[in-house]
Amino acid sequence: MEIMWISATYDRGVTSSATYHADLGKRVLEWGGTNLRDLPWRRTREPWVILVSETMLQQTQVSRVSERLPDFLERFPDPSTCAAAGAGEVVAAWAGLGYNRRPLMLHRAAVQMVALHAGAVPSGLTDLLALPGVGPYTARAVRAFAFELPAAVVDTSIGRVYARLLGRRLTSGEVQQVADYTASDDEPWLWNQSIMELGAIVCTKRSPSCGSCPVDDLCAWRGVGDDPAMGSAGVSVPQAPFEGSDRQLRGRLVDAMRRGPVRRSDLPAVMQTDNERAGRVLAGLERDGLAVVSAADVRLP
Repeated sequence: MEIMWISATYDRGVTSSATYHADLGKRVLEWGGTNLRDLPWRRTREPWVILVSETMLQQTQVSRVSERLPDFLERFPDPSTCAAAGAGEVVAAWAGLGYNRRPLMLHRAAVQMVALHAGAVPSGLTDLLALPGVGPYTARAVRAFAFELPAAVVDTSIGRVYARLLGRRLTSGEVQQVADYTASDDEPWLWNQSIMELGAIVCTKRSPSCGSCPVDDLCAWRGVGDDPAMGSAGVSVPQAPFEGSDRQLRGRLVDAMRRGPVRRSDLPAVMQTDNERAGRVLAGLERDGLAVVSAADVRLP
């Protein structure tokens, strides 16, 4: 890992990777201390709030999550309340946030927390990763943002920052190694929030503001030549078009089921497609646990 840092910064006149690392860490923390946006999930260290918000933020705009989070938490203020509700209630409350498997997994995680952790969100990485729907990013985010424990979070923004700093594409393992090597163990909350914010508002995907970046002179790319973030693991790639996709049809049916059971005979009209495709989409929803199917109708679990 040290060789990687030296090779990335040698032409900048840095004498050692330790010097580079210390300078990078100091500047990012100082920048984050005065530049973090005021977001609801940054005002709390409540583990359930952090878990819910991080689940919502997966591929959903910050503004949308800020708007919907309070209502969801009012209805499901803790894992026990969420677990006691039906999965369908949680999915129904998720309306407008997309990716409807997420609330289903959140409900299953809440059930597991009640069964294994006395209704509390665990702090251990292994325990967090064992929760349904919780992957490496969310587990580390909960550790850093709720418990302020050492953890190196890697999301799209952070992966983009590291690829550009190093000036080359990174594999998923390399991104996590770089994050682990760089993260501050003394200030895990501020470090992860700061490096993430840097990617979100300065080192952006399309129009990075290199001139206002606090680590511009430590960056191997600096906006010149091919962007090393493109194709790096952990950096988002364009999705297939939503319009006309099975994802759109799934969403139409789930939205209809939020209002009540849907008759089997109405499925093509509800999804705005033919019988064969409607049946295939329904089978996928049933397989994922998002639909309960009877001879007469389909409904949320």
